[in-house]
Amino acid sequence: MHRNRWRSFLAAALLLSTTVRASSDDGAIIDRWYSALLVADRTELSDLLADDVRMKLDDIGVVQTKEDFIASIDEWQGAVAGAAIRHRIEKSENGETTVLACYDFPSNDTLMRETFTVAGGRIIASTQTAVAQDCSAY
Repeated sequence: MHRNRWRSFLAAALLLSTTVRASSDDGAIIDRWYSALLVADRTELSDLLADDVRMKLDDIGVVQTKEDFIASIDEWQGAVAGAAIRHRIEKSENGETTVLACYDFPSNDTLMRETFTVAGGRIIASTQTAVAQDCSAY
């Protein structure tokens, strides 16, 4: 009986360890994402996105493919010049990570909630929603 309890405990501990490690790996991918986004690094952003990624921009009702997103980097590069992006993970479970991100542009800032689904070391889905017109709640 004790042996079965020990096995159950060990199985639960291994599962938790795997989940925590996956969440840590996802967090590293998210960190890389924001670093690349800040400098408009097309190559790094492309490497982080799965080929069939869907990026949903809730506030403007747009869903972008990987190609759409990469094509928009020239415009983004101008917008992000002189900006800062702060982010913190609110929760991460089952391959889905929710982030609160403050985009601090030279002339304004905005607070966003962004959810990333990560599988196989790549972002396979992303949803972005505005939270506030400033970052005071960050």
